[in-house]
Amino acid sequence: MLTIGQLAATAGVTVRTVRHYHHVGLLPEPERDASGYRRYGAQAAVDLIRIRTLADAGVPLARIDALLHARPTEFAAAITDIDAELQRKIDQLTGYRRRITELASGERLVLPLEVVAILNRMRSLGVSEQRVRLERDSWILIQALDPHAMPQRIRDKNASLDDPETTRLYLACDQSVDWDPHDPRLDRLIDDLDAWEIKHERDSGQPRYLKLVSSRISEASPAWQRILDALAHRATQRRTAGHSS
Repeated sequence: MLTIGQLAATAGVTVRTVRHYHHVGLLPEPERDASGYRRYGAQAAVDLIRIRTLADAGVPLARIDALLHARPTEFAAAITDIDAELQRKIDQLTGYRRRITELASGERLVLPLEVVAILNRMRSLGVSEQRVRLERDSWILIQALDPHAMPQRIRDKNASLDDPETTRLYLACDQSVDWDPHDPRLDRLIDDLDAWEIKHERDSGQPRYLKLVSSRISEASPAWQRILDALAHRATQRRTAGHSS
């Protein structure tokens, strides 16, 4: 006869595990003997080894009891079913691992490859990582709020990066991120940007989601907030003047 410690050692588990199997009803708990100890026979050792073997193979504890008492054909069918469930879990975990790997370059996780290429192109032009992250967030917003606009905006963005003047203004805005909002250099930059807006007819009505994009950009810098406010004010003045003429 075995004590609970000897039984656990025979099956290669802990005493705590044996008590857990008692608690969930997998292994009967014997009555105490005259000395106050619980004693286990050979059958308990065999059952415990079988329980441990099934548990180590990934069989859920809730199914082990049925397997211990199943006929050979029932046992084989149950094992086949459990194996299929384990394979489904493996496939799911493989998918999770793939997505976790993609998180290392989170842009590819949520954005089309064409947009990721734009972000990398901006980096190659010398745009700061802070500005690239804001650009990424802007694309995420656009994709969520107006996905049908994505192809045209991708074409427009690539065309703008092909234009040396547009690129110059982009880099100038990037450099102004830490300027004081009252820095006189902003006045010249606002003039240049406003001229670019007029040339490209950008003072017309724009989709509402672009207000959210602009808000995301202005949050990052008081200087950028002033630029956006000034450009919006000038555009409003031009529209008002056009309507009154």
